[in-house]
Amino acid sequence: MNLPNLLLKLPRLLRFLLIFIVSLTLLLTLLRVAFYFAFNDPESPLTIADFLNSLWIGFRFDLRMVVVMTLPLFVLGGIKWLSPFKYDYARIVWLLYLSAVFALYTLFYVFDFGHYAYLNTRLDFTAMRFVENAAISAEMVWESYPVLWIAAGIFSTMALFVYATHTLFIKVKNQSAPHLTITKGFAFGFIAFLVLLVAGYSKLSQYPLRWSDAAFSKHPFATQLAYNPIHYFLDTYKNGRVSYDEKIVREYYPIMADYMGVEDFNATSLNYQREIKPLHVVGTKPNIVVVILESFAAYKSSVSGNPIDPSPHFNALAQNGIYFKNYFTPATGTARSIYATLTSMPDVELTGTSSRNPLIVDQHSIIQDFKGYGKAYFIGGSASWGNIRGMLTQSMDNLHLYEEADYESPRTDVWGISDIDLFREANKALQSMKEPFFSIIQTSGNHRPYTIPDNHYGFKIREDVSQQEVQKYGFASVDEYNSFRFMDYSVGHFMELSRKSDYYKNTIFVFWGDHGISGSTGQHVTPGEGRSKLDIGALRVPFVIYSPLIKEPKVYDQVVSEVDALPTIASFANISYTATTLGRDMFDERYDDKRYAFSITHSSNPLIGLIGEKYYYRTRADGTNAALYEIYSDTPLKDHSQGNEAIVKKMKDLTYSIYETSKYIPNFNKREAVKK
Repeated sequence: MNLPNLLLKLPRLLRFLLIFIVSLTLLLTLLRVAFYFAFNDPESPLTIADFLNSLWIGFRFDLRMVVVMTLPLFVLGGIKWLSPFKYDYARIVWLLYLSAVFALYTLFYVFDFGHYAYLNTRLDFTAMRFVENAAISAEMVWESYPVLWIAAGIFSTMALFVYATHTLFIKVKNQSAPHLTITKGFAFGFIAFLVLLVAGYSKLSQYPLRWSDAAFSKHPFATQLAYNPIHYFLDTYKNGRVSYDEKIVREYYPIMADYMGVEDFNATSLNYQREIKPLHVVGTKPNIVVVILESFAAYKSSVSGNPIDPSPHFNALAQNGIYFKNYFTPATGTARSIYATLTSMPDVELTGTSSRNPLIVDQHSIIQDFKGYGKAYFIGGSASWGNIRGMLTQSMDNLHLYEEADYESPRTDVWGISDIDLFREANKALQSMKEPFFSIIQTSGNHRPYTIPDNHYGFKIREDVSQQEVQKYGFASVDEYNSFRFMDYSVGHFMELSRKSDYYKNTIFVFWGDHGISGSTGQHVTPGEGRSKLDIGALRVPFVIYSPLIKEPKVYDQVVSEVDALPTIASFANISYTATTLGRDMFDERYDDKRYAFSITHSSNPLIGLIGEKYYYRTRADGTNAALYEIYSDTPLKDHSQGNEAIVKKMKDLTYSIYETSKYIPNFNKREAVKK
């Protein structure tokens, strides 16, 4: 049976949609090929693999946009009085609708080509700034482009589209309609719905196709080629709306330059760049293994003195390593934590997370200064979560990203493979690396549904504790308590495996929590940790450096932040690095008189603050509800602003300096903008 006969067996609406979707998607693919020939740099050509992958990813974005375009016709076109094959007026309405959407798509493509020709970037929401100066922009376009020829091309394209679509409507109308029973008609409709759903979702995985999937290559044009202009514009509009005020940033520049230790002070260019020499000599090009533990709140862990001892393995590492007990993440949320880690600045994006903003994904990261190091990132599930894939691949050269599909271990739950299997898989991969490596292992099992896998390698679930007892010490349930214990057991299992490996003796292991947990913190910590008080427990996590290269364990009391992690690791590993953001070496005594941790609770009017040694200054971004709290007081919500005006002013100025500067820097911290 040939293809035309097969098509005739379909209902006429599905017949039309199949031909229309395939034809228009192929047209958009041809436009992508035209984009390649128009803008590909022959001096830096794409590899065949990158070119084909860009086309494949782009094809899927294009298909999604065509499916979205046809959804109203699919949903409503089967209704008798709205059928384009039964009534002329309905056909005209649908022709007008499809033509209007196609006209919009066409304009996007025209503006996208022009935008790239002008700025070498795809059309994004920042192009709206040209509308603010419409007269000047229109004049520039008129003088720079053959506007009349372009307009003629648009009208010709529209005429061809209207003609072709109308012809297709008429041709399908004149074909015979198959005689279908209600059951067969429903079956056809349901199958068609599933096909469109898969086409729109575009990935056989937990997460749909996202813009970060386009950031698969270090070649910038490969990513540019993969984008769909409409999809990309909407992505950047949705996730890229944090704005900065350069005038305010300039006002705060002296404070920030002093805080960051900028030697080349330049208030005109707003220079934040520093060239940092290491303070330590630990090993010879030591390997780095960073372990970011899911929801590893300090108050829940054994290092806080928790009587029910949830993390004895981690506690042993802290006692035999270097432990920072006042380490804070800027915010809750794992995607924000990964952003803070990689960029060394807090995520102040309000409408989403910065990892989801394609305009600032290619940030300079200190990881790039680990020259000659292999890079690996291990996650039990999918890196499409939170769109961190794009951020990871852009932050680490030659990154080997390990995800659920790369492992032999079975999937445990929605978070992928279990933590203990993740550590086992990571250990196996690290043993095969021949060069010094920088690796990050991100756990995710300490989440609901708190699954303990059947194969848990000797872990024993505690059933001798009551709900009441675990709630006294910071856990919502016995299941959560055992999940936390299993995460700790997995850490211990990993360290046991690594001690038997060849890489262990020249490796620095660094552990911290991606964030804490807002909740009832328990009787063993000060009241300010709790959700009903200052909620510091949502931000305080343990930070431990452990290595056989460390000769003397030590505990540090100074306040430090997650943004300080990479500068500290680089310095400790004897790596010179370029710092461009807020992070500072935790060991560098130059900063000891200005040790603070910035915090932000995201909302339309975010709660921002600064944690110091004694006080926590907190305010709404608009200046309301400002107060100075004593962190370790038995009455932590008492405002101590009166009588401490100098402290309030200092902490307020630094709070707003960090907040406003963190809006500004990501826009000027792209890899190619950093001077080496």
